[in-house]
Amino acid sequence: MSAISITEIKSPTDILKFIKFPMDLYKENPNYVPSLFKDEKEIWDREKNPIYKHAEAKLYLAFKDNKIVGRIAVMINHKETEVLAEKKVRFGWLDFIDDEEVSRLLIDQAIQFAKENKVNLIEGPMGFTNLDKSGMLTEGFEELATMIGLYNFSYYPEHLKKLGMKDGKIWVEFSMRFPEVLPEKIIKFSKLISEKYKLKVLDFKSKKEIVPHVDAMFKLLDETYRTLSTYTPISPEQIKIYKEKYFPFISKDYVICIADEHDELVAFAITMPSYSKALQKSKGKLFPFGWWHFLQAEKKNDRANFYLIGIKPEFQRRGVTAIIMKEIFHRFHKMGIKFAETNPELEDNKSVQLLWQDYNPVQHKKRQTFVLEV
Repeated sequence: MSAISITEIKSPTDILKFIKFPMDLYKENPNYVPSLFKDEKEIWDREKNPIYKHAEAKLYLAFKDNKIVGRIAVMINHKETEVLAEKKVRFGWLDFIDDEEVSRLLIDQAIQFAKENKVNLIEGPMGFTNLDKSGMLTEGFEELATMIGLYNFSYYPEHLKKLGMKDGKIWVEFSMRFPEVLPEKIIKFSKLISEKYKLKVLDFKSKKEIVPHVDAMFKLLDETYRTLSTYTPISPEQIKIYKEKYFPFISKDYVICIADEHDELVAFAITMPSYSKALQKSKGKLFPFGWWHFLQAEKKNDRANFYLIGIKPEFQRRGVTAIIMKEIFHRFHKMGIKFAETNPELEDNKSVQLLWQDYNPVQHKKRQTFVLEV
């Protein structure tokens, strides 16, 4: 039997191997969607990623017969420790062949990293922050992955359970088909709420007009989720990174902003056409020809993904969601969008899930993190 070795990597060449490994592992899987290659490179670039101002990470590759058979990243976000008073090692970018020895040795790296830093808890898969991709798929392996969700083989969670890891956070995802006609009650309620609170939908003539509102969106996002026990504030440097990462893929028609009579933002929703097929065809690369697949996905698509929704706390139970959904419906109908998929939502976050209740949502995916005390 060939021995398995685990190697910490640091060189640019090895980091490229780390990034490319899933492409080989999932090359025969029709539901895997690669991440953008450029974004993955910048995550591990300490000069470009501001997260390293208050976080640290190590990357590992597993080898068998001189062939890569697994990978893992282990991280500590010191800001999370400071804000939540919860010290833990996060692990992510976890991929491995169906070999329990490989998965055990990879998780051992997270355990060892925790012990070195006097931390007694590990949790993953997750990224550096709560806006990064998180959660191992436990249901929905036969569904196409999205740009903002992790995908994994069905044997992954079984391996972690055998290692004694327990359930952490649990997320659910929904798919829905939009009706040909919007329910009358949503139209009436939307009009009533708009008039009662003097709210209006901002009309963007170009993508450039959205830019002045982006910082307000992130501020609103912070206000919306700060009450969740797992949420950590987003730094200005991180906001800049997320702008650069996702703004190129956002169309003005997929951004909905609602303001009050003083032009202050009270709610927003960002959706995107599904880029899953485009990412598959381009193999995660925009250049030299990948951009064409993304352009086609924006122009000709019957599927969209919900990405971010933020609502000012004082408006969260006042029916503003009716205005959002009415506007989304009309725009999707105009663009030929018939199907939509939510981003992962915490299982107990019922207030968010109520957004979709009038569209016969079907829970088609479930994911979770795994935790282990060390």
